[in-house]
Amino acid sequence: MTDILVALLDACRATPDAPAISQGKVTFTYGELHARIASVASGLRQLGFTPGDRVLFSVRPNLDGIALALGIIAAGGTVVFADPGAGEAMFRARAALAAPKWVAAESLLYLVSSRPLRRVARRRGLELPPYSAVVPNARHIYAGPWLPGTPRLGTSLGSLLTGSSLSRPHPVEPLVDQHHEALIIFTSGTTAHPKAVVHSRASLGTGLAGFAAHTRLAPGQRLLTDQLMIGIPALISGAHWRLPLPGADPGAKPEKYLDALPETDVMFMVPAALDALLRAPGTRAPKLQTLLIGGAPVLRPLLERVRSRWPETRVLAIYGMTEILPVAIADADDKLAYDGLGDYVGELLSPAAIVDGELVLSGPGLAIGYLGSPPLNTLATGDLARIDGNRLVLLGRSKDMFIRGSTNVYPGLYEPVIAGLPGVAEVAMVGVPDEIGDDRIVLVIVPSTDVPPGLTAEHPVLAAVAAALPGLIDAAVLPDLVLASPTLPKTGRSAKLDRASLADLVEAQLR
Repeated sequence: MTDILVALLDACRATPDAPAISQGKVTFTYGELHARIASVASGLRQLGFTPGDRVLFSVRPNLDGIALALGIIAAGGTVVFADPGAGEAMFRARAALAAPKWVAAESLLYLVSSRPLRRVARRRGLELPPYSAVVPNARHIYAGPWLPGTPRLGTSLGSLLTGSSLSRPHPVEPLVDQHHEALIIFTSGTTAHPKAVVHSRASLGTGLAGFAAHTRLAPGQRLLTDQLMIGIPALISGAHWRLPLPGADPGAKPEKYLDALPETDVMFMVPAALDALLRAPGTRAPKLQTLLIGGAPVLRPLLERVRSRWPETRVLAIYGMTEILPVAIADADDKLAYDGLGDYVGELLSPAAIVDGELVLSGPGLAIGYLGSPPLNTLATGDLARIDGNRLVLLGRSKDMFIRGSTNVYPGLYEPVIAGLPGVAEVAMVGVPDEIGDDRIVLVIVPSTDVPPGLTAEHPVLAAVAAALPGLIDAAVLPDLVLASPTLPKTGRSAKLDRASLADLVEAQLR
């Protein structure tokens, strides 16, 4: 079992002069990273931060934000990742469940969520919570320059990183047990029932140390990613974590990502972003040592294109989930060579069993539970699977679930909420996959009046439903398209929704 904080600090002490983390032209050595973590932890304690405090965290991945997150954990606290794009109602529900004592956010979020800019943001489709007041009686830490709307009594992150505690920080020692909560990640749910995964330092450290060992991350290797759960294993391994510049989003603007590639040895990307990068005109093919792909299913068409672009690169496909990362890792060549039934996802890295055909996971890398629920000892994944020796093959899904980007979408969480909207008789969500395995989310409504003769995108209720969804359901699962239908296909004596048949009908409609 590995404590992520202890492993990271050991790496900092082992090679204090080696480059640890960079963004743009700024690089911090392992010794400097250690000092920044210690400075944040020391500064927080001086402000009255106590072990066990939770921090609602809305700071983008950058050098200061990562130091803050690690410093919070070093101070014995819990980082509660909070996505401002989730919509105000969802954000408030998540904040209420987490009950944080602190809020850490970028000063720009305080500005645009204050009056009158909040109304301007709403007109542009962005439902932001008022950051200065969303958590009553919270203490505030702001990243960036002070801007209007930022609480006057808030603490600047810059002061934690440049104050006297940086030159004379207290030693960083674990202040709570390694099995105590350290990280909370909201994954899905509705405003009535938000769902959040809770990890400890031990569950994170065990999973990520195993990931680092299996991917053979090594000292001095330059890893390009903005994902904390990939960057931390790189640091534990003594590698050099390079963060892309702000705005260099390979999915939205892949051309801005290209400049970082020539100085990269290892790169991590989700399939949708990698697909966009491969399609971008002028994409160069530097001599990558390793390409890591994960966060969503990694399918043959994408791997074939990757292999043609990087024929000599070691390409690894990662299968995992928020509750446990990783579960299995497959070499791309082995995955392409597999011609059996199902999707070969690699060698198992976590204890696993097949129960009634379903993959069930356990082990020290498993999250300690869901926020507000009993401890988690095993995880029924919903994936039908087969284990051949130590090789895992997925055979489908036992639960209604599809994937968009890196988000697992469980339609049963959202359909009852949407069905309560005016003018809606029945509702169903389906996912229509593309060639790389990403699902386009389509919401199908049976109107309570003026039932159409067939599937259509033209019906008076559709616009009203679409307008009501932001803030009602998780922003990550907002549908790409809303259709009206005269009925929903049913199956069996119990007239259960036939989601597969509905998906086929929708796919035929979209052709």
